Amino acid sequence: MNNRHPELFWRHKRNPILSVADWPYPANSVFNPGATLLADGTTLLLCRVEDRRGHSHLCAARSANGVDNWRIDPQPTLLPDPEHFPEERWGIEDPRITYLPELGKYAIVYTAYTSSGPGVALALTEDFDRFERYGMIMPPEDKNAALFPHRISGYWVLVHRPVGAPGAHMWLSYSPDLRHWGSHKLMLEARRGAWWNANKIGLSPPPIETPQGWLVIYHGVRQTAAGSIYRLGLALFDLQAPERCLKRGDEWIFGPEQPYEQRGDVDNVVFPCGYTVAPDGDTIHLYYGAADTSIALATGSIRAILEWLEQHG
Repeated sequence: MNNRHPELFWRHKRNPILSVADWPYPANSVFNPGATLLADGTTLLLCRVEDRRGHSHLCAARSANGVDNWRIDPQPTLLPDPEHFPEERWGIEDPRITYLPELGKYAIVYTAYTSSGPGVALALTEDFDRFERYGMIMPPEDKNAALFPHRISGYWVLVHRPVGAPGAHMWLSYSPDLRHWGSHKLMLEARRGAWWNANKIGLSPPPIETPQGWLVIYHGVRQTAAGSIYRLGLALFDLQAPERCLKRGDEWIFGPEQPYEQRGDVDNVVFPCGYTVAPDGDTIHLYYGAADTSIALATGSIRAILEWLEQHG
């Protein structure tokens, strides 16, 4: 631990909490899970499972305490359907789950791996058993997307990360019906130069609604001579105009430090796609992919995170 840098997230002592060794069927790796709390308090992780071809699908794991005794679906929960959705030809990846009270459904925004690159796809479910696919809502190259939990000024809002020259930045798009998207606005730019988050950033888990604003945990990619390093930073956005950034931390707050984060199919990656918030409304459990190989858990305090951002933003 760095004495000059306060820890905002604490790794669970049982990390990694899920790996391919836990899986009920053969696979290469499990990582980058979306997360949600079900009505009965059960933690559900919708995990990205990469098969031995290199193609991914999604599989649900459930736990009463969100740490152990996981009940994993014996078969894939959501498989690519290239016959009806040709954009899913090479797999589906990195789900983010947002519960939409207005619809009484969970929205799963995921990456569809098309023959032209990654695009953003959407599916809705009430039970993680039956899914209503909306298909691709943002064409390639675009990923790292999630929905806000309710309409803002009458419109659904999507965070996503299109790629263009010279960098990859976070954008917002608005929709009246979850199908037709427009009013695109730049949300957060990657920095330039030597920063830890230069040139390429992207949303990590879905935005977190707080009285101070939308708290966003995002990843930045540092290109080094030895390869990329994926680390996490913080920003806060206006509740009514989420394209307006109120605070942005200069420093990264969580990065690959443990062996299971530093070595794997892709070295030096911490990549959260989901979180749950405890009944106290403050304790946040962040579920993340470690080195594209396993799933780990880190816990923090939303209040402490906001205080840090107030001081460092």
